Amino acid sequence: MSAASTIEIPAPPVTGTPAVELPNTVQAPRRNVAVDAYRGLVMLLMMGEVMNFVHMHHAFPDSLFWRILAYNQDHVQWAGLGLHDMIQPSFTFLVGVAMPYSIASRIRKGQSFGHLMMHTIFRAILLTALGVLLRSTSSTMTNFTFEDTLSQIGMGYTFAFLLSFCKPKWQWTAFGAILFGYWLAWALYPAPGPNFDYAAVGVPADWHHNFSGFASHWNKNSNLGQAFDVWFLNKFRRLSPFLFNEGGYLTLSFIPTLGTMLLGLFAGQWFRAAAPNIPLKKFLIAGASLMALGALFHFTGICPIVKRIWTPAWTLFSGGICFLFLAAFSWIVDVKDNRKVVFPLVVVGMNSMAAYLIAHLWEEFIINNLYTNLTHAPFQIFGVASEPLVMGITVMLVYWCVLYWMYKNKIFLRI
Repeated sequence: MSAASTIEIPAPPVTGTPAVELPNTVQAPRRNVAVDAYRGLVMLLMMGEVMNFVHMHHAFPDSLFWRILAYNQDHVQWAGLGLHDMIQPSFTFLVGVAMPYSIASRIRKGQSFGHLMMHTIFRAILLTALGVLLRSTSSTMTNFTFEDTLSQIGMGYTFAFLLSFCKPKWQWTAFGAILFGYWLAWALYPAPGPNFDYAAVGVPADWHHNFSGFASHWNKNSNLGQAFDVWFLNKFRRLSPFLFNEGGYLTLSFIPTLGTMLLGLFAGQWFRAAAPNIPLKKFLIAGASLMALGALFHFTGICPIVKRIWTPAWTLFSGGICFLFLAAFSWIVDVKDNRKVVFPLVVVGMNSMAAYLIAHLWEEFIINNLYTNLTHAPFQIFGVASEPLVMGITVMLVYWCVLYWMYKNKIFLRI
């Protein structure tokens, strides 16, 4: 891992002609601040779990304010979504947005396709491995599971890279084939019958989120992805045999996740093709169309919107929201020229790998040291019930100050 810019790849610029056609002497276009800001928001939402809005909702159950915040700081149980559910698709989408610019930048520096391919494979393996390692931090041995965001991106990254060299019509064809093929495989796999033993796969008796009819192909831990994981994950050394994932998450979700990455790739290509203008209209049309299509599949029972198993309908619906987020940030930054407003987000977005690792590895260390050196008293300034919130806000400030120090000293982590 080297010192540089972002978790995925160098953030995309918005101006200039296609870098593939430029000589090495042409200066690289400037960063896309809107994309950095969007990425920063995503990372802050992830790090913001430490503020524990759920605790505040339990402490003040009659407060609509805390109820809304708590709902949007956690994943929905199965169908539907909240703001927290948009973290992973946004993160993945932005990998795709950056890809055309990363490739163009490397070609401009004289790198061959073979060199690009080797770097891509290395990056994919490292991302996948990092996801496994982060899922193993509380285990006495390596916990081979591949549902972490980094692992999901890593497993699909090489395919997205190869598709980036294809013509748009073939990219869209691949996108459609990936989603339809994945949907068909699940639809053909036997649905759980009325006597299916859900308790044996970790689904509690009071679980009220299962679908009926055709949509039952996408019920928790009774689907194609679950069957694959029982076979695949037990190929690795484990403390005990793998039976199910408590959250319903799956290894095979990397396939429709690749679809999300391709949507980001389309956005990045539109950015470059429209430069120096911003293709807001395209983003808005794409966003609305994808959301409508995903909702249609959900409400007709063809394919439900379920983030935990990354259904094709989820790829479409969440991808549409990603386009709208991108349009909003592009409007704020590039149309209205409000770069100062998003600066706190940019500090985080330009160092998203560091932010990701800090959130996963530093939280307990920081909290323990704050309590050890400052005691509980300063964090109870608004009462004992608010202590987790005040502590969480303090930890978030520590996170941001560290990232700001890195920003000022031009220390950026990338793969």
